[in-house]
Amino acid sequence: MSINRNKTKNNLVKIEKKLPKKFQPILWSKNIKNFDIYDDKVYIIHQILSYGSLDDIKILKKIYSLDEIKYVFVNSPKRIYTRKIFIFIKDYILKIVNLLDEKYYVKDKL
Repeated sequence: MSINRNKTKNNLVKIEKKLPKKFQPILWSKNIKNFDIYDDKVYIIHQILSYGSLDDIKILKKIYSLDEIKYVFVNSPKRIYTRKIFIFIKDYILKIVNLLDEKYYVKDKL
């Protein structure tokens, strides 16, 4: 992850975070350079939580706050998780104690 600091016209510092190249196999829908960490936040967070390694999740927590990640996970569910991964992410990574309906997260068994 790289961070660029650019001054805006109001002399405020705008921080531009870039996704690491190692995320490309997980974020396969387009070139890693074309992702916007704000506009594509829901996709990025869910893909990394579902398909990334623990190291990838640590990097994700440097890009987004834990509160942002939890908010996206709870309020924008995606049916891309296996049941085991859903429970692991919910209970151990995000420590969400509220009951979440698995049908919005867990993909059908093949």
